[in-house]
Amino acid sequence: MGRKFFVGGNWKCNGTTDQVDKIVKILNEGQVPSPDVVEVVVSPPYVFLPVVKSQLRPEFQVAAQNCWVKKGGAFTGEVSAEMLVNLGVPWVILGHSERRSLLGESNEFVGDKVAYALSQGLKVIACVGETLEQRESGSTMDVVAAQAKAIAERIKDWTNVVVAYEPVWAIGTGKVATPVQAQEVHSCLRKWLATNVSAEVAESTRIIYGGSVTGANCKELAAQPDVDGFLVGGASLKPEFIDIINSATVKSA
Repeated sequence: MGRKFFVGGNWKCNGTTDQVDKIVKILNEGQVPSPDVVEVVVSPPYVFLPVVKSQLRPEFQVAAQNCWVKKGGAFTGEVSAEMLVNLGVPWVILGHSERRSLLGESNEFVGDKVAYALSQGLKVIACVGETLEQRESGSTMDVVAAQAKAIAERIKDWTNVVVAYEPVWAIGTGKVATPVQAQEVHSCLRKWLATNVSAEVAESTRIIYGGSVTGANCKELAAQPDVDGFLVGGASLKPEFIDIINSATVKSA
């Protein structure tokens, strides 16, 4: 049983009710492969989650873009994993580089979040990735391994985890890791999982790529053996997201 291709759309902090209606219409009308070929998850801002979930075609799922690190309570402005479960939201994105850099979320904090979200029954898209300085200094794998280690130390079961490799220098910049660069890190990450978690987890865990993925570059990236899908930012708000979903056929061909 191979790893099912996974395409996530991270809408980030974008959208009005009208824009959301338009995006959902595009998604609902798009011709895409069947759910046994590709798993599709879209992640609107919290405030739009219920409306998107209610209007979206049933085979597409929704994800929150973040959640709190423990049970809810006196944490103004936060949303707990329990609330997401209560709303029937199955997925959450954790450790996105924008939250790591802008909000100072440490590897340990992200690891705690992943563990708590899983414990409440959520599935997690866990993000890792290096900055331009880190890549240029040759420490990409050290950085990514440290981020993965903070998660691996806190969880036992990886069944409901998708790892998203997002080189920070490629997010929203138009710079894309070449297919060779992406494959290299994905392969190293898989080897790290084999050595530090288990061969089984390494083989079954999906490692997806994020960082200026477009309709134009997705097929070449999808053809790489260790690239199991995408976490798409800006392009997930546009019709080309359908093209990116369709790149799953590269794997099943």
